[in-house]
Amino acid sequence: MLINLQVMKKKVIVIGGGFAGIQFIRKLDATKFEVLLIDKINHYQFQPLFYQVATSQLEPSSISFPLRNIFNRAKNVQIRLAEVQSINTVSKQVITTIGTFDYDEVVIAIGCKTNFFGNQELAKHCLTLKTTYEAIQIRNHILQLFERILSASEEEKQALLNLVIVGAGPTGVELAGAFAEIKQHILPKDYPGIDFSKFNIYLVEGSKNTLGNMSAASQKESRHYLQSMGVQLKLETIVKSYDGQLLTFTSGEQLTTRSVIWAAGVTGNSIKGLERVVITPNNRIKVNRQNAVLNHEHIYAIGDIAYMETTKYPKGHPQVANVAINQAKVLAKNLNQDNSKTLIDFEFNDPGSMATIGRNKTVVDLPHLHLKGYPAWVIWMFLHLMFILSVRNKLIIFINWAWAYVTKDSSLRLILLPKKDPS
Repeated sequence: MLINLQVMKKKVIVIGGGFAGIQFIRKLDATKFEVLLIDKINHYQFQPLFYQVATSQLEPSSISFPLRNIFNRAKNVQIRLAEVQSINTVSKQVITTIGTFDYDEVVIAIGCKTNFFGNQELAKHCLTLKTTYEAIQIRNHILQLFERILSASEEEKQALLNLVIVGAGPTGVELAGAFAEIKQHILPKDYPGIDFSKFNIYLVEGSKNTLGNMSAASQKESRHYLQSMGVQLKLETIVKSYDGQLLTFTSGEQLTTRSVIWAAGVTGNSIKGLERVVITPNNRIKVNRQNAVLNHEHIYAIGDIAYMETTKYPKGHPQVANVAINQAKVLAKNLNQDNSKTLIDFEFNDPGSMATIGRNKTVVDLPHLHLKGYPAWVIWMFLHLMFILSVRNKLIIFINWAWAYVTKDSSLRLILLPKKDPS
C-alpha cells in the first residue's frame, strides 16, 4: 500500500534554491509530491546581508546555508548540483549538465543577475554583489588595495584611494554607508601609514535621488546620512565606460579608480525552452495570477524571475524577498489542494521597505508609518534576524552586531585567495 502511494506522487522539479525555491519546497505537501531541487551552487544565500560580508562585518558562513542541511529531514526532497540548460516542454524534461530529468510540474525560481545594460566593458571590469562568492571577492579586493597603497608611488595612490559604487538603491546605499564606517573607525587602526582623509567613497546614481523606490522622507534622510558620513554623491550622473583604470561619465567627466562596484540594476537569469513571447525585455518570465507561465502547461515561475501584471502592479512586482516568499506560499497552496478547488490568485500587500546606512542610521517605510534613526535601525536588525534560517546563525550574527556596536570594530578582515599554480 505504501509503495502505491509513493508511485502516485507527482514529480516536481524546482530550479533554484533562493528565497522562492526554498519557501515553495517547505510549503509543498510531502505526501503528494516528490521534489528534485536543482541549483548550480550547493547553498542558499541571504542576499540582503551580502554587503556586510563585502565590508568585513560578517563571515560568509553566517548568511549561507547548505541546501542538503536545510532539507536533510525531508524524505521527499532530492538535490542535484547542476546547471539547467533547457526545458523540453513537449517531453516534459529538464536538461542539465549532469543529465535529463522528467517532471510532472516544474517551478522556475532562478532569480536575477547584475544588469550592465549591454556594456561588456563594464561587465569585464566592475565588481558585482549578487552571490556570496562575489561578496568575498569585494572584501579581498578592498583589503588588498590598502596593502598595495602602503608601497605604491604617490601618483598611483589616488586611483587606489577612489572607491566608486554605481547605483543608489538599497545595495549601493548600504555598501557606501558600511565602507564609510570602516573608513572612520577601523581601517585607520589597521593601516596607520595611510592618510584616510584622501580615501574617497563615491556613490553614483542616474536619477535625482538615493533610494528611488522609497518615500521622499527616506530619500532625503539617506542623502543626509551619507553626506554626513563623508560619502560623495554624484546624482543624475550616468557611467559611460570603465576600462579598469579610468571611469568615464556621459558628461565627459573622468575619474581614476581601481575599484568600481556595480549595483545599478538586475536582469533575469536565462533559461532555454520557453516561447520567446513570454520573456520580457528585462528577461523576466510572464506568468498569470497563479504564477503559471503563459502559454505553457505545468510550468511555473516565482520570485524575481516572474513577471506578473496586476491592477496594483501593472508593471510587475518589485524584485524583493517578500514577493518571492509569498508567491512561493501561494503556488504551493494551489498545488497542494485538489484540482476541484478554486485556485488562489496572488496579491501582494507591501509590508514596507527599509535600508540601513550605518550605526543608528536607518530608514524604514511602513504602510502608515515612517521611521528613521535608532528605532528604525532596531527594527531593521530584528526583521533581518527573523529571516535567517538557523537559530545558531541568528545568534552568531546578533553577537557580531552587538560586538561591533560596542567596540566599533570586528576581527573578520581576512584576505582569502585561491592558491596560485606554481607552474
